[in-house]
Amino acid sequence: MATVYSAQRTNSRATPAVMNKANELGGRIRVAHGTYEASSLASGDVIELFVLPDGARLLEGSLAHDALGASTTLSVGYGAHNTAAGTAVSASAAAYKAAAASTSAQKVDILATLALGSGSEVDADADGMPVTATMGGAAGTGTIEVTIKYVVD
Repeated sequence: MATVYSAQRTNSRATPAVMNKANELGGRIRVAHGTYEASSLASGDVIELFVLPDGARLLEGSLAHDALGASTTLSVGYGAHNTAAGTAVSASAAAYKAAAASTSAQKVDILATLALGSGSEVDADADGMPVTATMGGAAGTGTIEVTIKYVVD
């Protein structure tokens, strides 16, 4: 059986050793947390919860909410922003969690797969990247909160 190495382990085994980024090995975990108290928040309305800095490696996250009302859905993604190089990035309402029913109170994972941003690195200018939740289906009322754990240094 063969032993294979991750890119980060390969870096540390090289001669001379190649330094890994702090957001890949030895970094400190930080938390971004945002809450919003919705009162008849209309379908299609976007809540900007917090802004993540350039270079943040996204580790895990959660979406928690009250029972928001019949036919309501929530998705989690990011707002329009610019990359560190100045290229415009369009908003993606469901980049981190596809729209799902929010008719009963629950807490669910976001960033749950590679396709949904697990382990991704934020590429943003000095203004950062806004994390958003988007109401869908019908108007909703209740508390919505999003938490993301990330590492930058």
